[in-house]
Amino acid sequence: MHDHSKFQHNNTVLQLSGVQKYFGTVPAVENVDLTVGKNQLVTLLGPSGCGKTTTLRMIAGFEFPTSGQIIIDGKDVTYLAPNKREIGIVFQSYSLFPHLRVSDNVAYGLKRRGVEKEERMQRVREALELVDLGKYGDRFPSELSGGQQQRVALARAIVIRPKILLLDEPLSALDAKLRQRMRFEIRHLQRQIGMTTVLVTHDQEEALSMSDHIVVMNKGNVEQEGTPASIYQKPRTSFVASFIGETNLFHGHIHKPAHAEGFMLFKADCGFEACIRNNDRLEPGRRVLLSLRPETLSISAREAIRPDAPNVLGGTILGINYLGARTVFEIKTATGELLVSVQNDAGSAREVHNTFTEGQEINLSWTPDSCQIVEAD
Repeated sequence: MHDHSKFQHNNTVLQLSGVQKYFGTVPAVENVDLTVGKNQLVTLLGPSGCGKTTTLRMIAGFEFPTSGQIIIDGKDVTYLAPNKREIGIVFQSYSLFPHLRVSDNVAYGLKRRGVEKEERMQRVREALELVDLGKYGDRFPSELSGGQQQRVALARAIVIRPKILLLDEPLSALDAKLRQRMRFEIRHLQRQIGMTTVLVTHDQEEALSMSDHIVVMNKGNVEQEGTPASIYQKPRTSFVASFIGETNLFHGHIHKPAHAEGFMLFKADCGFEACIRNNDRLEPGRRVLLSLRPETLSISAREAIRPDAPNVLGGTILGINYLGARTVFEIKTATGELLVSVQNDAGSAREVHNTFTEGQEINLSWTPDSCQIVEAD
């Protein structure tokens, strides 16, 4: 018997401790710790092969860890069969039975659990109402759209009232517009019924818009975890900075204290200096990377600012990409090509993409608060 007291918090529903998974001698997941609280939606985010799906499969019981422990609601389920874990799961492929009507698809898990027919019908009706498919119970999956099939899969997962809902890339088969709508629907439903949920995705927007907590995975390890805002605004590594959204990265080192108290100077290898906040008690000489998000950079005509001022970098416009709500500029600088993203003011007579031309020499500028220091590789 294991002592679970050291793992359990009052509201902890899922706990992974030191979980590893090897396929032969190849590590798929290495030493993952994870805590998911009651009613939280936690996302495992990362590129293909990062270990996120293997982690989800271990939570579900489709794979067993090589070492480590998985606890659901205070119970050690590390080597328990999937049907003993009280989990609901929605796959990317929906996995509906084509020969069964919608209501029978949703009822399938209840039937296998021996729930009486009357209660079964009542719970199926409630689940279909929750996903706005109350009138679709008599249809077959082939008569539904992709979005409707996904909602049936969701109803089938929640009707058994699981301790945890697992979502494995649930929206990747849908078109972009429907995917966006389903994000809101799933998030709304998850909050409405108060269900602890673990989502797996490679889609950063999906993770940022749906999650209470994001766990970024890379090469089988947890690279960083935190709220969506903290992951985006304060990436700790170059991988997180470049994987979550777009960023401009500069290699360099902490140079010396700036004139103003509480600030340091970052010296880029390509020569320019940036004034940054000394939030991390940065030591002079330390090798770091400077991350500047495209939306934190301001673009101005070359004569508007002295190019040798702090937090200024001269460049030439290579390309102007008008994207409706924003314009993205490709800028050639001494440090390489950078991206700048500027919101378009719908009420403005002179929209930003008409203010500048390709080939024009410009200055880029930014504030110390825009500078994020990340660990050098």
